[in-house]
Amino acid sequence: MARLPRLTVPGHVHHLILRGNNGQDIFRDDEDRLRLLQLVQEHGGEFGVAVHAYVLMDNYLQLLVTPADDSLARWMQAVGRRYVRYFNDRHGRSGTLWEGRYRSTVLDADAYLLHAMALLDLKPVVGGMTAQAEGYRWSSHGHYIGRGIDRLVTPHALYWELGNTPFARELAYADLVHAGVPTEVQAQLSGATQGGWALGGGEFLKRLEKKTDRRLAPGQAGRPPIVRDALAPQKKIV
Repeated sequence: MARLPRLTVPGHVHHLILRGNNGQDIFRDDEDRLRLLQLVQEHGGEFGVAVHAYVLMDNYLQLLVTPADDSLARWMQAVGRRYVRYFNDRHGRSGTLWEGRYRSTVLDADAYLLHAMALLDLKPVVGGMTAQAEGYRWSSHGHYIGRGIDRLVTPHALYWELGNTPFARELAYADLVHAGVPTEVQAQLSGATQGGWALGGGEFLKRLEKKTDRRLAPGQAGRPPIVRDALAPQKKIV
């Protein structure tokens, strides 16, 4: 069965995952991590992709982005190819680095964006790389809690709505991350991203159908349910 084209809808938030081939590390030190972020920022400006959040783990990276047009795949291709050339040259290796194509989903931002951001921030905690999200350098978390300015990051409008002052927004976001991500939302985000399907309620999917000819879900029964109160603190991540 021929695989569907990747779902890209300009002006909407996309969650992306790019993994190392066979689970191998894609970063060997901080110089590698800095180079990858430089390429993400450089090509983001070139292709009109706004990066809202990111996390770099040893063998994968995750991003939350909004493309201005349909160039998202070309942006990822440019970043991926240049990083592989850099990585292979620096470490004296050859061959592929990535596990095929990146995985992605289009999100209903109102229901899922802030939780998706928190989920990225908590990946290093779950992975045992730090005790608290604020202790990990290689994510956008520090930017959102006021620990520093990350010029790669473009905050989404929903982040600005968390408070009327920088301090209020930073505190509200830190509290959201500390509250954890509901297990139901974790499963929905993971399933949609791995499957390449849109993630949102019925009305969101109806609006999205007007913007793309690509199928949005595996079937009516498989469409993710609406999250009635996605921002209310629930069961924490473990």
